[in-house]
Amino acid sequence: MRTLKTSEAAAVLNVSPNTLRAWERRFGYPKPQRSPGKHRLYTHGEVAALRDALQEGLSISSAVSRAREALSADTSVLVGALASYELDRADGAMEAALALRSLERSVEEVLLPSLNEIGERHGFHSAPWAFASQWASDWLVRAQRLAPPPMRPSAILIGDATRDEFDPDALALRTLQLFAVRAGAGVLVLPVAGVAGLGDVVNAFGPQIVVIAGAYAADDQIGRWAYALRAAAGPLPTALFRRSGQAGRTAGRVLPSSPRDAQRELLALLDGRMRVSLRPDVEDLVPRLRKVGA
Repeated sequence: MRTLKTSEAAAVLNVSPNTLRAWERRFGYPKPQRSPGKHRLYTHGEVAALRDALQEGLSISSAVSRAREALSADTSVLVGALASYELDRADGAMEAALALRSLERSVEEVLLPSLNEIGERHGFHSAPWAFASQWASDWLVRAQRLAPPPMRPSAILIGDATRDEFDPDALALRTLQLFAVRAGAGVLVLPVAGVAGLGDVVNAFGPQIVVIAGAYAADDQIGRWAYALRAAAGPLPTALFRRSGQAGRTAGRVLPSSPRDAQRELLALLDGRMRVSLRPDVEDLVPRLRKVGA
């Protein structure tokens, strides 16, 4: 994906950098990333789409709308490809999305909305959903293989509390895993149904934070897994991802449902930038869940 500095993006649009930043503040477009040095980096595709719209003589507000419509076409293409069971075409739709966006934005703005549309259209227990979610899971796995090795001295353990690979929450979990790995964190995903031998795995991995992800597993099952984890690794801060309901809101820190926002919050917590207690730890999880459910 090609990116442009502020001065370069402004030159493509034939405006000043101040005007470009004013458009960003007013319209939220083009939406920059941040370099490691916190400098704005604009994706060339977004800037080019806005340039083309402006060259049609549109006002800036209309041009922004036109540019966004052009980018949203990727979702329609992916939905059509998956609805027609065309894997190569689906891969091509994501390649086109990656030409205009970062991988994280491609997943959150194209892949996940497309899958959600298929689920709502056909049902999240349907064969079309199973086909689409299997393709998406495979795509996320392929993307993770290309991620660099962990660079942070931190590790995240995710307790998989989803139903199975076709649970919509499972797709969000895999996305969170991918985003965290790409940000340099070590991530290990273990099913909450697996207690035997948990201590050996955890001791070898050495997590600093635990995330319970998914709403399917019962509180008692999570409790058994949590107690086995604490017996092996001691108390660890715990957060919840995609675990809804009153119990989830009371029993631990609740991460945003968006995988990208959840990744950012997790990394901020690990980096010590958020001075907020992560209580309760896994020792307290089940008693509080039971109390709320009583």
